[in-house]
Amino acid sequence: MAEVGPSALSAQAQDEVVDLCQELIRIDTSNYGDGSGPGERVAAEYVAERLGDVGLEPQVYESEPGRATVVARWAGSDQSRPPLLVHGHLDVVPAEAPDWKVHPFSGEIADGCVWGRGAVDMKDMDAMILSVVRDRLRSGRPPARDVVLCFLADEEAGGTYGSAYMVANHPELFADCTEGISEVGGFSITVRDDLRLYPVETAEKGIVWLRLVADGVAGHGSMLPADNAVVTLADAVARIGRHEFPLRMTDTVRLFLEATAEAYGIPFDPEHPEPVVAKLGTIGRVVGATLRNTANPSMLKAGYKVNVIPGRAEAFVDGRTLPGYEDEFFATIDELIGPRVRRETVHQSPALETTFDGALVDAIGAAVRAEDPDGRTVPYCLSGGTDAKGFAELGVRGFGFSPLRLPPDLDFTGMFHGIDERVPVESLQFGARVLDRLFDLC
Repeated sequence: MAEVGPSALSAQAQDEVVDLCQELIRIDTSNYGDGSGPGERVAAEYVAERLGDVGLEPQVYESEPGRATVVARWAGSDQSRPPLLVHGHLDVVPAEAPDWKVHPFSGEIADGCVWGRGAVDMKDMDAMILSVVRDRLRSGRPPARDVVLCFLADEEAGGTYGSAYMVANHPELFADCTEGISEVGGFSITVRDDLRLYPVETAEKGIVWLRLVADGVAGHGSMLPADNAVVTLADAVARIGRHEFPLRMTDTVRLFLEATAEAYGIPFDPEHPEPVVAKLGTIGRVVGATLRNTANPSMLKAGYKVNVIPGRAEAFVDGRTLPGYEDEFFATIDELIGPRVRRETVHQSPALETTFDGALVDAIGAAVRAEDPDGRTVPYCLSGGTDAKGFAELGVRGFGFSPLRLPPDLDFTGMFHGIDERVPVESLQFGARVLDRLFDLC
């Protein structure tokens, strides 16, 4: 594939991506997971207006009052090819203002960054998409093929009111899409001044959120209990929390670690990958979690008064499963909790994995190299989950690609759901230029 010349993205668009990111952050779309948040309707109307300004005809779909998703179709030069699905989510996890250096919904610019909840997850990508689409429509530059744009609700709580709803109720909007791009990938890892890796997500772990329940005999807190549900549950939770699942090297993880080892000039032993992971710095937290299944106790619930032994106790566990190892996960959990604790599945979505090949993968690599000649794209597995799971039910092959060239010392992954979330202005502009090239190449 031939490389392209200087970026055609206008200076106006490169300024606008910053403004759009700020404005989206200022719209509070906190998702508490219990329906108590403000929802995405205001943000969806904002996005729809920005797309409508340049001639598209976006539609807003509500799964529940206030839970809104925007979809628009953008005509490309070659309409005989399947369209590319480009999707992002509008909701964000909650933020407590006193914990932050700046207000999390201010969209303030400081130290060369746009600050606020959603700056990296993922209103940055939403802004990049909007700025590029608006610029290309203003200048009459259609994409190489049709593009289906989708800005979703509820990703941060599993997608029930977003991707799952859209796939179940409006599958015709995406029926001819075979590939899609979204979060979490395309961010740079600096190996040295003349080499940066850009991981593209081709796999992601499955999600299994469990409720564990122990029943016992209620009684007075001053007496010797016959069967204390809290103790039974606490023992099971402690066993889960201390357990380390065995190493399982999936195809995607192996390819990423091989490429990383080559880049750093160190050997790679698939039986002992820790030295390679250690080279990755903060991104090693994500990569390390893709070497095995994980289960983290996260919530406890029992009792209503200090001198009453409750007859029931509950705990919640966040489980993440590697592609192909779901059955092993459940068998291990059952062994750890024992016969006196029962498990219930609160939410489950599958692990995904696709291969790192094809015309779209080639186009992603070329678009990155056009803006960063020292950049190299590599596949990787995400320890979390995205809306790609929902669209996979329709046969859409998903890739995590929200391109950002980052400063080497920025703890990017630590800002996902963390405090002081921010994205460098130059990274936003870089990402917009890469996306603009991708629409020409793919």
